Amino acid sequence: MKTKDTAEELMLLRLKNQTGTELEILNFGATIFSLKINGTNVIVGPSRPEDYLSEAYHQQGKYFGATVGRYAGRISKGQFTLDGKTYKLHEKNGVHLHGGNFGFSYKFWKLIEQGEEHNPYVVLEYFSPDGEEGYPGNLTVRVKYTLTEENEVSIAYSATTDKGTVVNITNHAYFNLNGRGDVNGHRLQIPADAFLEPDAQLVPTGKMTGVTGTEFDFREVALIGEVPLDTVYQLNENAEKIFLKGDKSGIKLEVETNQPAVVVYVPEDLPTDWEYSTEVGSERAAVCLETQKFPDAPHHSHFPSVRLSPGETYENTTKWKFITGS
Repeated sequence: MKTKDTAEELMLLRLKNQTGTELEILNFGATIFSLKINGTNVIVGPSRPEDYLSEAYHQQGKYFGATVGRYAGRISKGQFTLDGKTYKLHEKNGVHLHGGNFGFSYKFWKLIEQGEEHNPYVVLEYFSPDGEEGYPGNLTVRVKYTLTEENEVSIAYSATTDKGTVVNITNHAYFNLNGRGDVNGHRLQIPADAFLEPDAQLVPTGKMTGVTGTEFDFREVALIGEVPLDTVYQLNENAEKIFLKGDKSGIKLEVETNQPAVVVYVPEDLPTDWEYSTEVGSERAAVCLETQKFPDAPHHSHFPSVRLSPGETYENTTKWKFITGS
């Protein structure tokens, strides 16, 4: 469909493997729109593709299934300094969030390639010009979504630049493995001994807090329950997979990544501006598992580097493996 006030065309790209699993992706925001496992849509989001183009979607800022960048997470002070130069970013109350006012989540991506046979895939690309949202460097970013015959979804981000910049990309999918209700009964396991201590604005202070003795300890499989989660976990080196299981569907999800952190986020409620594609509960309807580098890394030299220089390639790979049955 042609969208209002733009010549861009909104596309819904469908990948289906030989077992019947179906993955739908929007070219707007390189967004995961739905993922049906044994007929259950495990992705929470607005029910119509055009909902993502609405002003309400932008104002609510929930990033349903979207690719988040140029920098996922928060950057403090609304700016960062690189090679002696300070770059001012879009900010609210001093905090820059998820790439700015109109980051990658609100851009049309170009369809580069699509394969529809064994292990179907799609490749999307976005060109972010020098100065967009305040970031330096012309950045070309690609994402390849692959749906394997083993019910795995592979997400591979890559990016190159012509000038030193900072890059931290993630996918902001909201999972509910039951396809309805809340996620309090889901079981979660995070292979992390520590999480990043947040300040009042959820910006990392730079300190790590051990999970031992806290409600944020998910090193063993545990109920999500009522734990208030908007938490940046530092994944252990050589970490085992992140694990999530729906209590009603029995669907299991294993997450494997090359990233050093995962942001685990359970929204207390969701906007009511649109209908949802699943029967969401009124509270705590989904959980996000955002694999990425550390938020606010430009202000903390001991965090893993987020710098990307000319001649280098940013690479972020994450794999979701879904298991059904006993």
